[in-house]
Amino acid sequence: MTKSWNRGAEQKRQRLAAARVQGLDKLVPAERAIDLLEAVLTPGDRLCVEGNNQKHADFLSACLAKVDPARVNGLHIVQSNLALPQHLDVFERGIAAKLDFCYSGEQGVRMARLIKEGRIEVGAIHTYLELYSRYFVDLTPQVAFVAAQSADAEGNLYTGPNTEDTPAVVEGTAFKNGIVIAQVNEIVERVPRVDVPAGWVSFVVPSPKPHYIEPIFTRDPAQISEIQVLMAMMVIKGLYAPYQVNRLNHGIGFDTAAIELILPTYAASLGLKDRICSFMTVNPCPTLIPAIEAGFVKGIHCAGSELGMERYIEERSDVFFNGPDGTMRSNRVFCQLAGHYVDLFIGSTLQIDLEGNSSTATLNRIAGFGGAPNFGSESRGRRHASPGWLKAGEESAASRMSAMPRGRKLVVQLVETFREKMQPTFVERLDAWQLQEDFDLDLPPVMVYGDDVTHIVTEEGIAHLHRCNTLAEREQAIRGVAGYTPVGLARDPLAVEALRRQGIIQRPEDLDIDPRLATRDLLAAKSIKDLVRWSGGLYDPPNRFRNW
Repeated sequence: MTKSWNRGAEQKRQRLAAARVQGLDKLVPAERAIDLLEAVLTPGDRLCVEGNNQKHADFLSACLAKVDPARVNGLHIVQSNLALPQHLDVFERGIAAKLDFCYSGEQGVRMARLIKEGRIEVGAIHTYLELYSRYFVDLTPQVAFVAAQSADAEGNLYTGPNTEDTPAVVEGTAFKNGIVIAQVNEIVERVPRVDVPAGWVSFVVPSPKPHYIEPIFTRDPAQISEIQVLMAMMVIKGLYAPYQVNRLNHGIGFDTAAIELILPTYAASLGLKDRICSFMTVNPCPTLIPAIEAGFVKGIHCAGSELGMERYIEERSDVFFNGPDGTMRSNRVFCQLAGHYVDLFIGSTLQIDLEGNSSTATLNRIAGFGGAPNFGSESRGRRHASPGWLKAGEESAASRMSAMPRGRKLVVQLVETFREKMQPTFVERLDAWQLQEDFDLDLPPVMVYGDDVTHIVTEEGIAHLHRCNTLAEREQAIRGVAGYTPVGLARDPLAVEALRRQGIIQRPEDLDIDPRLATRDLLAAKSIKDLVRWSGGLYDPPNRFRNW
């Protein structure tokens, strides 16, 4: 028998023909979107719905939740972020059955319930890069929904500043005989910039309203505490300065926002301008505006954009990666890759155990990880040197076991000893172990593994974990900065003091930091309105962040 080598191409022709039978051309009216989905989707299809950190193909995903389950069912969803209710509605209705994802955020509690009820079969909880990579290996979408700002009559797409996951989703689908359906905010005569060529797009659907964008990187300086200022001072003086950290990634949170807002004040007073924090892989966080204006941050590559920052980004093209049209083009894949090879990642978590393993997955809630495991992992494939990378490698206990010198990336967990509702951050055993059992996972859902973590910073001080020679030392170093949590109270005082004498544990006073000086006066901006002033009026924050 003659083997067919073009089954994918034939299936695509059949899907396109099914749409034509319904009288649907490339430009599909919004009121016919459900008809389109029922025409091109078949039971068991692998479907990618563009659900990013911020940008969502929300209209198409809402239409998917309304298709007839008798016609479309058993779908395998491969989606980075499940943030909207309709992302899970499809599982409750039987339209979808299996899920591979990265992050669920506010939908984590509902997802846990659906998994327990057997309505969702989880393939794996991925990191961003891991899932994107599998689009080109064994999780290639047969159909993909994406979101764009505008399209022209031919179907060329302009994504605007929030490109995010679109390139990975489109290329993985379009170049493997898949169907790409784009929802757009508007149809224009000519797009400002061609981000996705028309030949890669199967259908364009003008959405009744602009696609959903979540401003998840906006932090109001008014909510930054003095404890967070103290921790920021320790990070700058105890880590950024001695390791000459000039290329880095900041996670999301008020802790890192505090660092950003004392760069023009505290870091400048230490003479660190041009020596630290010059290049970052992070979204255009509004709290970075003072550091940019003060000349600290010189270059930023972004995974996504941030609402209200558009005009500021356009006027600071020396800092951001902007196109000829003046607007930024973000790219989550490239930003994740760049962040993997910087000198330092600093982020936060919900739980840390005695080995330094951390997780944001807690009991009855599967939040996923997003990009933290990529940013917060040792970049063992790196071959270019920098002062901080070499210094961390020389100090690492693991390096002392070999004659071959190695560098090491700094991976920092920045946490307060107690989180919301006085839940201890430090625990003897991660909830992840119970989640593995409850949801029949292959592994406990750990976000950043302990052997990748070099430092933990709390209000108590800094633990230089990479300098520890044994797991027993590592445990006492962690207990030594765990404060009045049960983990901290169980420390061995003599062992902790010995680690302090070796410089493995450093208290604020060991860094010549007076906690009494850790006040909000050090913040270059104390409110959202201050950030607007720093930007020269270019920053236009969303209404929910305005209190004037």
